Amino acid sequence: QVQLVESGGGLVQAGGSLRLSCAASGRTFSMFAMAWFRQAPGKEREFVAAISWSGGTTYYEDSVKGRFTISRDNAKSTVYLQMNSLKPEDTAVYYCTAVDGRYYSGSYSQYHYDYWGQGTQVTVSS
Repeated sequence: QVQLVESGGGLVQAGGSLRLSCAASGRTFSMFAMAWFRQAPGKEREFVAAISWSGGTTYYEDSVKGRFTISRDNAKSTVYLQMNSLKPEDTAVYYCTAVDGRYYSGSYSQYHYDYWGQGTQVTVSS
């Protein structure tokens, strides 16, 4: 089992920045590929970004490329999502998720991931 706890959400004006954190516990963090998804009201949960177990490979949804950066610190068992140039359409609950990283090659489907945090709200005002 892996427990994931997100933090760092909040209210920000358009053009602003936030950094989300996801702290993991329970099993060896470096074994897992990590990802961020988000879900806006009335919409399906969608992929935002992912990172391999080593941090050497990252993946991004097209609308966040160049604005968001995913990173990880395996010594701290934490994954981050730096979000810059935020837009109102980025408003959503952001979820951290994990999957065994040994065979991970990037997946944009929520059904590929095994462990989920409780989510953190990000609200971007116009």
